[in-house]
Amino acid sequence: MNRMTGKIVLVTGAASGIGRASAVRLASEGAIVVCADRNLAGAEETAAQLPGASAVEFDAASAEACRKVVDHVIAKHGKLDVLCNIAGIGGFGHAAQIADEEWDRLVAINLSSIFHLSKAALPHLEKTQGNIVNMSSASGLVGAAYASAYSATKAGVVGYTRTVAIEYASRQVRVNAICPGGVDTPLIAGGAVMGQIEGIDFALVARMSPKMAPLARPEDVAAAVAFLASDDARFITGIMLPVDGGQTAG
Repeated sequence: MNRMTGKIVLVTGAASGIGRASAVRLASEGAIVVCADRNLAGAEETAAQLPGASAVEFDAASAEACRKVVDHVIAKHGKLDVLCNIAGIGGFGHAAQIADEEWDRLVAINLSSIFHLSKAALPHLEKTQGNIVNMSSASGLVGAAYASAYSATKAGVVGYTRTVAIEYASRQVRVNAICPGGVDTPLIAGGAVMGQIEGIDFALVARMSPKMAPLARPEDVAAAVAFLASDDARFITGIMLPVDGGQTAG
């Protein structure tokens, strides 16, 4: 498929995981991808695989960095067609034991970065009638034990996505979000996250298990990113697309 031919796409979190898989998928469909990540070496490794791609160092926790990375894309390519807000971090633990600094960092990276990047990108996306694909989570749609701070940020992405989609629909800018469930990354596969929580009730954790097995691959989520970013989704805006193997189905 060549659905993205001629499109300039900014992908944050492109050094690894879903971000890297999305950059690879979009480039395979013809996009010129700017790979942004705090891990510049990882972003460069991703970009090196892709025709016409480039890498830029980017700290999602910094409002200034969010503005500058959009300016970088415009200076380099003269336009922006798609913004993929994929950079994010996890954070898990008992609700009463989450440190203030951890809360602030989760909000800055998972939620505020989407605000700052979108704010900078929207005037340019109006010119190209482009779109935004945000990364929320199944934990942003339903409650997830031991993920109160993380879930709050991802629920915030849901509300922000829906509201901006409404505001910009008449301006021909689409805004959607994807809500992955469990994705097979080394961290998840190794059980490292939940295994570190003292006194965990695994019955509560099991409530958020996917109905399908095994876990999703980053490429499964990247396929959804590519669909929403493409003109195949030209009449779709304001949706939260679960890629969760039935995790939120009930």
